[in-house]
Amino acid sequence: GEIRRIRGGAMPRPAIQMERPFEEMKNARANEKSSIGRLAASLISSGETLILDVGTTTTAVTRALMQREELRDVIVFTNSLNIALELEEAIPRFTVVLTGGTLRPLQHSLVDPLGMLIFDRIKAHTVFLGCNGIDPVFGVTNINLPETEIKRHMLRAAKRRILVADGSKIGKVELANTCNIDEIDLLITDSSADPAILSTLRESGLEIMIGL
Repeated sequence: GEIRRIRGGAMPRPAIQMERPFEEMKNARANEKSSIGRLAASLISSGETLILDVGTTTTAVTRALMQREELRDVIVFTNSLNIALELEEAIPRFTVVLTGGTLRPLQHSLVDPLGMLIFDRIKAHTVFLGCNGIDPVFGVTNINLPETEIKRHMLRAAKRRILVADGSKIGKVELANTCNIDEIDLLITDSSADPAILSTLRESGLEIMIGL
């Protein structure tokens, strides 16, 4: 890695995490995300109202929900264009509501202006939230500020708040704080997650489930 000179020596230059496009990430850790998606989808019943956040892991949740052919009368609110299009073939079993807002091409997401108004007017049963990092000290973080604001409104609009994050996100800290650990009811991750960090998160009171 790179180093930078300081008085008396040198020290490693911290790595800078750049946001990667949806298309670049959609095949990364696909098996892990599928396991998370199946477990997340198993928690949903017919008649529920859901909020699905943008992201590749929430897309895996979407696909697992669609595979549960017994589900009926599920309403999904999402700010993700690709999730809405995935769900289109599940209509009329699923009712799909796009949030509106301003298109952000990198993640095919809808953000402010006008991206979060709908979340001040609904109360969903469950939100499935994605992230770029979760850390015992710094909480849930995200790399993009406009999407972080949407996530905060999603959390306030749901009774049950579930974070879906593959093992690479555990212990990471990014730019913007989405919420504290105690604002999440459940973390669903996979077996690659650092067990020591998971133990610390559990000690803070967070329920954790591991997809297989």
